[in-house]
Amino acid sequence: MAAGEEKLREPFLKNEKRYYENCSGCKVDQLKETKSGLPITELFSIWIIVLCTALPISSLFPFLYFMIRDFQIAEREEDIGYYAGYVGSSFMFGRALTSVFWGLVADRYGRKPVIIMGTASVVIFNTLFGLSVNFWMAVLTRFLLGSLNGLLGPIKAYACEIFREEHQALGLSTVSTAWGIGLIIGPALGGFLAQPAEKYPNLFSSESLFGKFPYFLPCLCISLFAFGVTIAAFWLPETLHRHNDDDSSCDVSYDALESASAEVKEEGKEAAPKKSLLKNWPLMSSIIVYCVFSLHDMAYSEIFSLWANSPKKFGGLNYSTQMVGEVLAITGFSLLVFQLSLYPFLERIFGPIMVARIAGVLTIPLLTSYPYIAMLSGFSLALLLNCASVMKNLLSVSIITGLFILQNRAVDQDQRGAANGIAMTGMSLFKAAGPAGGGALFSWAQKRLDASFLPGSQMVFFVLNVVEAIGVLMTFKPFLAQRRD
Repeated sequence: MAAGEEKLREPFLKNEKRYYENCSGCKVDQLKETKSGLPITELFSIWIIVLCTALPISSLFPFLYFMIRDFQIAEREEDIGYYAGYVGSSFMFGRALTSVFWGLVADRYGRKPVIIMGTASVVIFNTLFGLSVNFWMAVLTRFLLGSLNGLLGPIKAYACEIFREEHQALGLSTVSTAWGIGLIIGPALGGFLAQPAEKYPNLFSSESLFGKFPYFLPCLCISLFAFGVTIAAFWLPETLHRHNDDDSSCDVSYDALESASAEVKEEGKEAAPKKSLLKNWPLMSSIIVYCVFSLHDMAYSEIFSLWANSPKKFGGLNYSTQMVGEVLAITGFSLLVFQLSLYPFLERIFGPIMVARIAGVLTIPLLTSYPYIAMLSGFSLALLLNCASVMKNLLSVSIITGLFILQNRAVDQDQRGAANGIAMTGMSLFKAAGPAGGGALFSWAQKRLDASFLPGSQMVFFVLNVVEAIGVLMTFKPFLAQRRD
């Protein structure tokens, strides 16, 4: 008799989903069931939010070399990279201290408040960074920007929750695409708009605000964009479920059936408590691998701009900020095309782990070629440098997207904010080490141009390849595990 009742009860319960009248998350779920087409509006909303928070992270790299020089804190030209590393890493260090906090806030009060707080922090502290008058003001404003901008973890959870299951890979791909494009377009803006009184004297006087603060214009443009995004974010739907006891969207008989089903399913036992995130190996292993690749990517971003700006005598390209901006603008456009068209197709065929492995392996010979590209000049240098930059960033964003997918598949919805907060903490610590370590490595390499083993920039790219190789090895079993429901 009991078995018969269970059989009758199960289909009814499986086909019925409970919605609460005053729950914004339930309203989003109901809307998802009625919409089957491509969610263009949601994709665009996520794209501009992530772009807004990614732009200031690396927009300083093309002009950071010159900014540190103008602060006159470095005693020798070779020491500029050392101080540049501290400014570059202060953002990530600040974010590392608060990422778990913002993840918990997102799980408790909703994704939307954290998103609005993050975009508002860009408006305030990125503007102040552009007005920095000394080294320590630059470090402090970047640190505060990182501490209060904790939306990347919650926005990944949001991307999983706002889309139907068949569009979740595209949603997370949109996050990593916008993130990657922000890390490319940000430096492009920094390169084109920094020192405007020198580049565009007909538009900007040396006595104007932008002449006195030569690095303020790119920061101001990003902050104005962030201000518009902050206003628009107030109209975002909240996806976190909040179920109050007095909600009356369903009748009592359904509650009784649901309770009975739970009792039958658990065979009279109480529901098991949520598994600790730190004991969730599929989650933690993907976060650790993600951290290693993040260390590599952030160190590369810092080193690429320092290498391109540094003089030929130190093995660099002697590029201006504008020339670096042109390279990164081309890379950003290529990244957008790839992620929106090709990556979802490759992920469906090979899976996120295999795509990450292939991308990691291809990155190693590519980086090995960089010191030899620097030996070229003219058109051949510009062509090969643009091709290498495009390929490197396509491979990097493919790896990061795959690890985003693994992380969000490893936990249930009510733990995604905290899980992504843990990921952001680990990633931010590694990314904080990236610019500091990369800057110190670059300065050291410039002092050993006559070494017999890996002289100059060859040592820099060799160390980057070692980190990349470690990351690739960690994508194999038994280290990297996937959740099995």
